[in-house]
Amino acid sequence: MSMFVFRNNTVERFFPEGYSFSGYDDISTIPAEATGYVWFFQAPVGYDCSAIAREIRGYQSKFDFTLRRIDDDKTVVALTIDGACATSFTENDFDLQLAIAEYNAALFDAEKRRDNLKVVDFSDFTRRYPAASLVDWKYYFIAKMGLNPKLAGDFQAWWNRKIEEIALKRKKCLVLDLDDVLWGGTLGEDGCNGIKIGGDYPGNAFSFFQNALLQLSKTGVILTVCSKNNERDALEAWEKNPFMVLKKEHFSARRVNWQDKDVNIREIAEELNIGLDDVVFVDDSPFERELVKSRLPMVCAPDFPRQPYEIPVFVQKLIEDYFKTYSITDEDRNKTRQYKENAARAQARRSFADMDEFLKSLDIRITIEAANQFNIPRIAQLTQKTNQFNLTTKRYTDADVRRFLSNGWEVWSLSVADKYGDSGITGCAVINGDCVDSFLLSCRILGRGLEFAFLKTIAFLMKKKGLRQLKGSYVPTLKNDLVKDFYEKAGFSLVSEENGRKEYVADLDQIDLKIKDYYHVTVVQRQD
Repeated sequence: MSMFVFRNNTVERFFPEGYSFSGYDDISTIPAEATGYVWFFQAPVGYDCSAIAREIRGYQSKFDFTLRRIDDDKTVVALTIDGACATSFTENDFDLQLAIAEYNAALFDAEKRRDNLKVVDFSDFTRRYPAASLVDWKYYFIAKMGLNPKLAGDFQAWWNRKIEEIALKRKKCLVLDLDDVLWGGTLGEDGCNGIKIGGDYPGNAFSFFQNALLQLSKTGVILTVCSKNNERDALEAWEKNPFMVLKKEHFSARRVNWQDKDVNIREIAEELNIGLDDVVFVDDSPFERELVKSRLPMVCAPDFPRQPYEIPVFVQKLIEDYFKTYSITDEDRNKTRQYKENAARAQARRSFADMDEFLKSLDIRITIEAANQFNIPRIAQLTQKTNQFNLTTKRYTDADVRRFLSNGWEVWSLSVADKYGDSGITGCAVINGDCVDSFLLSCRILGRGLEFAFLKTIAFLMKKKGLRQLKGSYVPTLKNDLVKDFYEKAGFSLVSEENGRKEYVADLDQIDLKIKDYYHVTVVQRQD
């Protein structure tokens, strides 16, 4: 069994295969074998608003009672109640609306107290449709279906995206054209003071777009530029135009030249060390979008509006389709700064002939910390998003991590800082007994040998606990070829190999657990 749904209507066809369902209004059973739970109670149908309001307030008590009986290490997703189909006979009868508001507020309040509870706003789905189309009364009366079955496909797509948001999955990078995207007009012809930005229409629409992008970057989305222009002109526009919201420092990478844009996008992805499937390309030219989609089909290239006044609608869809997430971590907020620090490291590296001398110069400080209430969301996020340096590519939620801890597993996070800045939590290890279940690092911290220092420290900690050996696996995917020989390089012995999958073991009495003295390692144990 996977997710179990508590419901008061027929909702089976709205969820993917593998979900199971309670009886109507039935909260008597909490199936222990479920991996998680969904609370989906819809507003009752009828004309006695006072009676409906009382029933909704009763739902709140049922939810509280149910939530108290669910283990903290299992995720609960609760949908709010939407009153779009409610009917009132008088304009000043607000009891039903108040009951719905109180119920929804109670869900959000509970979410603040319970880390395993995630609240999803059902009106985010319903407001996309006229109220009259939300219910097909034929199916309501025949099958107690409180949502139009014609919307089942749309609902599943919406629901799957919400589950991805809860898992903190989203695209990482936005590649932006300049002319008629970040401003109106052509920079090479109109000059830095002649382009349309700020002031009256259409300049105010482009200012709106730049402000939206600025806020998006604060949530951890990487902004970059790919434009056919003279770079000198672009730099002048960023420096001298007083209405420019986004300056050159807001972009983690730039390609302002006359190369084909697919070539530039590939270079940007390589520079940032991210996958092309994490990139969204925004360009006003249908030709450029189609060229990129034909040569880089993994890159998303949504249609940019033809009229500047359509930009707000485009922004909303851009966020919903690619960049919305349930919550933001500190690492997300600092991502632009961290990529700039990486660029500074890369530039410094070129001045050293010897790698060890370069690493000594960095003053590398590593913190390996046992999982706790503060770093668990970030650890779960890393398992969801990390693809290249990921030995087993297992995806976990924060509730999964808590369950591992309650079952006696070891879960550790890796944080790294050096003289150029703090990269935050950028790696994790999950240990089940004497087996490394998951071992992964963010690609933006690679190139400093941190992966070996991390693994050796984990192995040393396991040895101190009394383990004599440590096992590890490499499970191949389309994206993790980078780490296919990692365990061999770390001194583990290959035990078996089949269909690309490799099994390893390390004798903790024999393997070299020493790390270079230029890594300054701090271990923070779990506080029980």
